[in-house]
Amino acid sequence: QVQLEESGGGSVQAGGSLRLSCTASGYTYGSYCMGWFRQAPGKEREGVAAIATGGGTKYYADSVKGRFTISLDNDKKTLYLQMNSLKPEDAAMYFCAARGAYSESWCRLTERYNYWGQGTQVTVSS
Repeated sequence: QVQLEESGGGSVQAGGSLRLSCTASGYTYGSYCMGWFRQAPGKEREGVAAIATGGGTKYYADSVKGRFTISLDNDKKTLYLQMNSLKPEDAAMYFCAARGAYSESWCRLTERYNYWGQGTQVTVSS
């Protein structure tokens, strides 16, 4: 059973930066996808960024390309999301997620992820 724990959320002004972290435990052998998703009040959950732990392929939502960067420290089993140039519309609860993967294409943000963290809140004021 994979367990995920997020940290790093907080409040920031528009144009500011935050870095989210997600520590994973309970991995078995094999490749995984790890990703960040977010959900704002009254809106559906949406994929933000994902990475394949094997080959390192990354996927980003169009709304965050050029501003957010996903990265993975395999030794620490920690996933990061560096968020720059934050906008009020980025405010949401951010969730770390993971799933097993036989192919890096399984890591797309439209795919179903099986394991989820509790979330960390990001607030962006204008």
